[in-house]
Amino acid sequence: MNRLVLASLLLVSVALGTAAAGAPDRADDVKVSSFSVAIEFDGMPTAFFKSVEGLSMEISVVEYREGGNNEFTRKLPGVRKWPNLVLKQGFDGSPSALQQWALRLAGGANERKDAVLSVYGGNGELVSRYTLHQAWPTKWTGPTLNGASTEVAMEVIEIAHDGLVLVPLPAPTPRANP
Repeated sequence: MNRLVLASLLLVSVALGTAAAGAPDRADDVKVSSFSVAIEFDGMPTAFFKSVEGLSMEISVVEYREGGNNEFTRKLPGVRKWPNLVLKQGFDGSPSALQQWALRLAGGANERKDAVLSVYGGNGELVSRYTLHQAWPTKWTGPTLNGASTEVAMEVIEIAHDGLVLVPLPAPTPRANP
C-alpha cells in the first residue's frame, strides 16, 4: 500500500512540476514506464519479461595522430560492442524453452538464433522493436527459494548477441472523422 501511495505522489509531483515549468506534457513518458517485453527466438515460443537490461551499444574511440600535425589527434569510430541482455521473469517451476536452450548449450550444443524483441506500453500498444543477431544464452540463474518470503521467485537469463538493431515502426494511420 505504501508503494502505491509513493508512486502516486511521484506521478503527481512530476505532472505538476512539468506543468509549472511550462514544459510539454510528458504523458507518453509515463505510459512507457509500465511495459512488457516479448522476445521471439527463431523456432521457439514467445517469452514475456517484465525486466530487460542491456539495450545499449557502444562504439570505441580510436585516436589517430596525423603525420606532421602535432596539435591534436583525430578521433575515429572503432569496434562496436553490445552488452549482454539480462532478462528477468517470474519462475513458475516448469522449465522454460529458454532454460532448456541454455542447458543444451551447457551440454556442448552450438545453437545461435536470431530474435525479435518487442516492447509494449501499458495499454498494449507496440512501443519499439529490436532485432538481435546470432543470439545465445550465456547464463541462466534460477530463483532464490525462501519459503518465508512473499517475493515472487525470479529466473534470470543472460543473452549474448552479435548486434542489436532498432526496427522502425510503421507510422500510425490517421483515423477518418465520422
